[in-house]
Amino acid sequence: MRTATRFDRRMYAIMNQREAAPLFATAGRRRALVAAHVVLTAGAAAAWLALVVGDARWALFAMLGLLLPWVVATGAINGATRGLLELRARMLDERQRAERDRVRAIAHRITTALLLAGTAGFGALLWATEVRADGRTLFAALFAALVTHWLTPLWVAGLRADDDVRGDADDLA
Repeated sequence: MRTATRFDRRMYAIMNQREAAPLFATAGRRRALVAAHVVLTAGAAAAWLALVVGDARWALFAMLGLLLPWVVATGAINGATRGLLELRARMLDERQRAERDRVRAIAHRITTALLLAGTAGFGALLWATEVRADGRTLFAALFAALVTHWLTPLWVAGLRADDDVRGDADDLA
């Protein structure tokens, strides 16, 4: 096993800071945090698509306005999970590595189900109506699938995180 690098130790320290703990101290707060992150992500993704596909210049300002709250929410979820998805495997114990595998497996099943439902729904729409997909629609759908695939593990980890009952003395140095 490789030893921890200075980068690993710094990332571990960042992910285990407890200053923001009140944001995610209870399951209800973590659920609200994940819900807010999903909404911020959807808003930012929609704004980006409006800017790129729809050529709407106002969307740039919407994206910039959503960026800071999105970053704060992402950091809080990472704090709630103590960096479960961000730290290298060598910085996690066996229990954490097993939990990371469970989170990724659950997220994979969720995204597979969403892709199946979306594909079936869009196929039914094409079959039953005169609607035809163009390149913009396909690009928007693929971008939404990419963002969902990328962030679902974070959302699942945030929802599965336990309440923090450990004290500062229990943390690793």
